[in-house]
Amino acid sequence: MGWLSSLLWALWYILPAYFANASPVLVGGGRPIDGGRNWRDGKRILGDGKTWRGFIGGVSIGTLVGALQYFITPGFYGSLQNTLLLAFLLSFGALIGDLVGSFIKRRLDLPRGYPAVGLDQLGFLISAMAFAYPVKTISSGQMLFLLIFTPLVHWSANYFAYKMGWKSVPW
Repeated sequence: MGWLSSLLWALWYILPAYFANASPVLVGGGRPIDGGRNWRDGKRILGDGKTWRGFIGGVSIGTLVGALQYFITPGFYGSLQNTLLLAFLLSFGALIGDLVGSFIKRRLDLPRGYPAVGLDQLGFLISAMAFAYPVKTISSGQMLFLLIFTPLVHWSANYFAYKMGWKSVPW
């Protein structure tokens, strides 16, 4: 596999996580995951921006993207069952990473929507790859590429969502 096809494969691999991480902006809202409760430090556990609808919707959309990938490139991840499992783990891991990032931001007293460089762009990615690792992983070179490329995608997607009126801030 040439270097370009290796990088494209890495993007194809991580696509369910990208969609899962981005989609709560469109499908979220409703009841916060933390139920409005505070942590022992008196601050919100996660905040109003992390909702059950966004979490479940994000995992569902990411898993659906994986199903579409299977039908576009049959056998790319093996069987349909393996593909769905991998897409679910990438999506679930991405949103768990996002929740961990939100928890950390609340502990640091950063307001909802405030940018945390590195944490916002890479937390979901690292968590997604960790959750998917038992099923299928990528090479260290592909991981390095995603660690460099993902912040660019994240910043571009957030700016686009801001321009479309889906987000109130461009980060």
